[in-house]
Order: sequence, then C-alpha cells, then structure tokens
Amino acid sequence: MSENEKKERETYYNSKPRLGGNGPSKIRQQFNRGMTYFLVIAASLAFYFALLRFRHIFNVLWKVYDVLKPIIYGAVIAYLLNPIVKRVDKRLIPVLEKKVTKPGRAQNISRSVGVFTSLIVLLALISALCNLLIPELYVSIRDMIYTLPEQLNHMVSSLNDIKLEDSTTGSIVKTAIEQGTTMLQNWLRNDLLGKVNELMSNLTVGVLNFLGEVVNFLIGVIVSIYILFSKELFAKQCKKIVYAVFPIRHANLILHLTTKSNEIFGGFIIGKIIDSAIIGVLCFFGLSILNMPYMLLVSVIVGVTNVIPFFGPYIGAVPSAILIMLDSPIKGVYFLIFILVLQQFDGNILGPKILGNSTGLSAFWVIVAILLGGGLFGFPGMLMGVPTFAVIYYIVQMLVNSKLEQKMLPKNTEAYDQYSYVDNAGQYVHSSQEHVHATQEYKYPEHSAIHMEYFGHMETFDAKIKPKKTDDQEENHKKDNK
Repeated sequence: MSENEKKERETYYNSKPRLGGNGPSKIRQQFNRGMTYFLVIAASLAFYFALLRFRHIFNVLWKVYDVLKPIIYGAVIAYLLNPIVKRVDKRLIPVLEKKVTKPGRAQNISRSVGVFTSLIVLLALISALCNLLIPELYVSIRDMIYTLPEQLNHMVSSLNDIKLEDSTTGSIVKTAIEQGTTMLQNWLRNDLLGKVNELMSNLTVGVLNFLGEVVNFLIGVIVSIYILFSKELFAKQCKKIVYAVFPIRHANLILHLTTKSNEIFGGFIIGKIIDSAIIGVLCFFGLSILNMPYMLLVSVIVGVTNVIPFFGPYIGAVPSAILIMLDSPIKGVYFLIFILVLQQFDGNILGPKILGNSTGLSAFWVIVAILLGGGLFGFPGMLMGVPTFAVIYYIVQMLVNSKLEQKMLPKNTEAYDQYSYVDNAGQYVHSSQEHVHATQEYKYPEHSAIHMEYFGHMETFDAKIKPKKTDDQEENHKKDNK
C-alpha cells in the first residue's frame, strides 16, 4: 500500500463522521409513534383524574392565590400608579440629561422621583378619604340607626291613618302590613337573641379578615415600588420568553394582543376611576345645595357604584333614594330627579370626554359583559367584565377580518346589508349593483329562467350559469342593452 493511500485512510477515519444523514431509522420512527400514543393516553387519564379531583385542585389554587395576594395587590397598585411615573419620566428625563453626564443616571433619578411622587399621591388620597369619609360616615350611620325606627313607625302610622278598609285591596294591604309587623317582632324577640353569638363570631372573623387585607395591601405597596423600578426589565424578560417559546408569527400576535389589552384595560379602568371620583364630588355638592340628609354617605355610594358601567348609577341610586325617602319622601323625589340629571351629564358629556371609545363596544355588548361578569365573579366581574369582553371582541374581530382578507371580501360591516351578497364565484356584489341587475330586462330565454332566492329576495345569477355566447350573440346583446 502506497503512502498516499495510507494518508487517505488515516484522514478518512480521523475526520468527524456525519451522523443522521439518512433520517430516522424505522425503529426510531416506531418508537416516536409509540411515544405519541403513550403521551395522548397519559394526558387523557390525567385530565380525567383532574376532573375527579377538581375541588381539591381548586382549593390548592385558591391557597396559592391567597399566598400570592400581596404580589397581586402590588401589581395592581403599580399598574394604577404607572401613568404618574410615566408622566414624571417624560417631563424630567430631558431636563436631567442636559445636566447629568453619566449614562443611565438621569433615568434612575427620574424613576426615583416618579415612584416617590406616585406614592405621595396614593398616601394623600388614602389619608384624605379616611379623614373626610370615616367621621362623616360614622355620623350618617349613627343618625340613621337612631332615626330609622322612628321613621318606620311614622310610616306605619301614616298607613294606618289611611282608610284602607274602603276597598278589598286596602284590606289586603293592611293585613299584610300587620302580619309583617308581627313576624318582625317575633324575630326580634326570639331569633335575634339566639343569633347574637353567631353574629359576634362572624364580626370577629370579618375584623380579622379586614386586618389581613390591610397587611396584604401594605406589603403590596412595597412590592409595587420594586415593580415600578424594574418594569422595563420585567417587560424585556417576558418578551424574551415569548419569542423563545412560541413561533415568531404567534409570538408577534401575542405581543400585539398584550399591547392592545393594556391599552383597553388602562384606558377604561383609570378613566372610570377619574370619572366616578368627579361624579361623587358633584353629587356631594348637589346634595349640599339641596339640603339632603346623609349627604356624604349617599355621595360615596353613588361614586363607588358609578364605577360599574350602565347599571352602576341605578345600583347606587335605589338604596340612596330609599334612605332619603325615609327622612322625607319629597326629598327622595328631588334626589331621583337630581341623579337622573347627573347621570345624563355623565353619560353624554363627562364620560365620553374622559373615556372616549376605550372599549369599542356597543351598549348591547356592555350589558352582556356586565351581566356575565357579575354573575360569575360578583362586583369585580361587573367592573372587569367590560374591558375583558372588549379584548375578546377585538380578537374575534381580528380573526374574522383575517378570514375576509383571505377571501378578498370587504371588512366593513356596513357592506353586508340586506341586499348585498357574494356570488358563487366569490365576488362581492353590493346592493346598489344588485338593484341594477334585478331591474334589468334580459332578451335571452336562458337568462329569464335563471333565478335563485338569495337573502330573502329573487336574485339574478348570470355570471356562472349562463351558457357561453358566440361573438355575434355578444354584439347583439350589447346592442339590446343600449
């Protein structure tokens, strides 16, 4: 064997061999297929046992939520305070960059000032609400407790003075009032005393839960500081994970939906809080001018319930009107008129000015979102149901528009009126064009018999079904049309 052949063999065996060039073997293919079957069966069994242990799994998840509640509070507080921090950064960073030469120093100083300012605003709001609301609420509730029995007795006396025996309906009403009064007295004498211990134990548990929520809120404030300082880092990390886990097209879609959701939720929640605060203040000034009882208590009820879209004003107005009517029925009527005027101002002037079209939902879908969210999750569901449904509505709209673009059809909803349609060839026909086709007289017998019922009226389809004409017939057809 020559020296050249020896060198070629040594070079061949010393070089790194290429593995897997011919694709997976048959054994590997069978193994992969078997692993697929195994994983599908294992996932089905795991899902079945998860349904059987759903209550235990839910309890574990609720325990995790209870442990992470300070983190959730901190995220919510940081989300609400973020607009203040962004506003401070926007104003302060350009000024500091002219005076500070060290890279990143201006942004750190601005962020510290923004976080400190937002916390001062939060603490100032909480202190003002506690100092203004708690004493007034205490006085209003105390007066209501002292005067409510007398007001009820006065109402019963007034009903007794009315001659209810003159008619059958009056007798039924009087009997119902007497029976209701007797049942209330028996309940106060017998059942109420037996439930005092249960009431006190529930009150103790409620106080402990309230103190626990206060502690969680304070921890959440501390957590929000860290979130506000590191929000850009968290956003970059989340974006990095999304691009690492999902395909590029899906990752871009997820990031787009995240940005849109932030826009919808931020615009709705912050705008609704500002709108409700203004309505509460206007309600307080209006009730002060009208000399209404329970002014601050009613203003708080109206302001808080106004956060709920559509139904909020009515939810707050009904119990407030009952409280005022117990003191003076005529003032209760004045209050209802005042609330009606105030809500008209909010719905037509103040609300659109602050909120704009932040959700993009019509009144019907707002009602559906509130009823569905409130039925599933209570008060938080009524508040968060509208922006959540707005995000779902946007996703469905995006999917529908994408399908229409693939079929080369118009995306505007107004294009799909009663007499517009898409023919069998996939061409969109507007109602104005169809009106021309429907009123046109055809000279050919093959046209007069070609009609179909489409969208509830007779349409003429001559694009796909009519027989192919010769050149002479085409020229004669054009002359007849002229």
